[in-house]
Amino acid sequence: MSTFEIIEERPIDLTELKSELESIKKRDKELGFRSNRTKEYLEQIGVEGDNKALIKKIVDLGVPRLKDLHIVKIVDNKPETVEDLKMVLQGYPLTVNADNLKKIVEAIK
Repeated sequence: MSTFEIIEERPIDLTELKSELESIKKRDKELGFRSNRTKEYLEQIGVEGDNKALIKKIVDLGVPRLKDLHIVKIVDNKPETVEDLKMVLQGYPLTVNADNLKKIVEAIK
């Protein structure tokens, strides 16, 4: 049995995940069970487009303590109000002031 070594760990958004699955399917001709289920889920929720510009826009806001993991979660959910953004971030031990929350919501719109 082969052993794997993790070289890098970074969060990716759903659009990037979908493109990675497509490249794996081209390479291997067929997806595994979990990969197939993930692809079905992404098609079911309707993941389309490219979020790189939006991620860059949120990163450029320079919100303190906001990490890549939080940014990817925000971009995947695309909250439209400050209350929705608070709901997305409530699962993390993170405090973001009201001005920065408004900036993030405006960047998403």
